[in-house]
Amino acid sequence: MSSPLEQALITLVSTFHKYSGQEGDKFKLSKGELKELLRKELPSFVGEKVDEEGLKKLMSSLDDNSDQEVDFKEYAIFLAIVTVMCNDFFQGSPERP
Repeated sequence: MSSPLEQALITLVSTFHKYSGQEGDKFKLSKGELKELLRKELPSFVGEKVDEEGLKKLMSSLDDNSDQEVDFKEYAIFLAIVTVMCNDFFQGSPERP
């Protein structure tokens, strides 16, 4: 049986591959695929509708190699940043999870 952390890692990887490859390279997220992933998998962070200008800026900052797509390494870095932000937010909260 997998530990909770192992399950979290499996979820991170499988979520990426659930959305990658619907358009073009199956090992990268296009702008549209990233938008769909954010909308469906991180609704508390982006709301019901993804802001197009914000998405463009996010895509630009994540796309380290400037290929107009987000590969797994770029996606993992993004999730690490979001995780750090969540940790910082909850450190100041009187009721930590």
